[in-house]
Amino acid sequence: MGSKQKIDTIENTDEIKVVTTTNEGSAIAEADGADLDVASEAAQASVKPKKARERSDKYTAVRSQVDKTKLYDSFAAIELVKKLSYSSFAGTVTADVMVREAGDSAEVTFPHTTGKTLRVAIVTDELLTQIAAGVIDFDVLITEPSFMPKLARHAKTLGPKGLMPNPKNGTITPNPELKKKELEGGKTSLKTEKKAPLMHVVIGKTAMETQDLVENLNALIAALKGKVLKLNVSATMSPSVKVMVA
Repeated sequence: MGSKQKIDTIENTDEIKVVTTTNEGSAIAEADGADLDVASEAAQASVKPKKARERSDKYTAVRSQVDKTKLYDSFAAIELVKKLSYSSFAGTVTADVMVREAGDSAEVTFPHTTGKTLRVAIVTDELLTQIAAGVIDFDVLITEPSFMPKLARHAKTLGPKGLMPNPKNGTITPNPELKKKELEGGKTSLKTEKKAPLMHVVIGKTAMETQDLVENLNALIAALKGKVLKLNVSATMSPSVKVMVA
């Protein structure tokens, strides 16, 4: 039998549990702050979740400056993440979002660059030959409907990588050139993990202006249209900060 999953929200507390039940038992993780990723791993496992990793002294020191009982507005949250980021390089700022249901999806066009270059390819016979040879040099694949029978032969290669075109996110379209232009211009498809209602979305770099990051974050919240249950932001090397979602 397949696994069953549910989300238990405890009113008047900050506790959200992701539970996966199997024939052999259950795996439970409590999502709090930066530990949304732990909940994700536990939701996909049929065994007990791994023990929490030990944190460095630097992380412990900066984490103490975050009030874990507080929801910060977007500007204050971004400012704090930038302040507490302790990497020697410009860290990636990520929004970890818990939405209502696994399988939720949306599209967002960020008003500012996220610092990530998206490699978009359109299916051709030449590209199919490259895929057959194991050469995959793209992050998003777009196709016309007429190519789907040929593309189906490569589903075992593309599917596990999340690269198979899908009508739900618009990557199967009669006008692939237009879709490619949209994606390269900042339009991003959002989707949850396969077995958990969690999204991990890059919104920029710590070197960016705070207001630009805030506008990207607000665009993400608006694109999810009330689906957000919980949202945290963090940098590559920083604690997470809880964000107030109106």
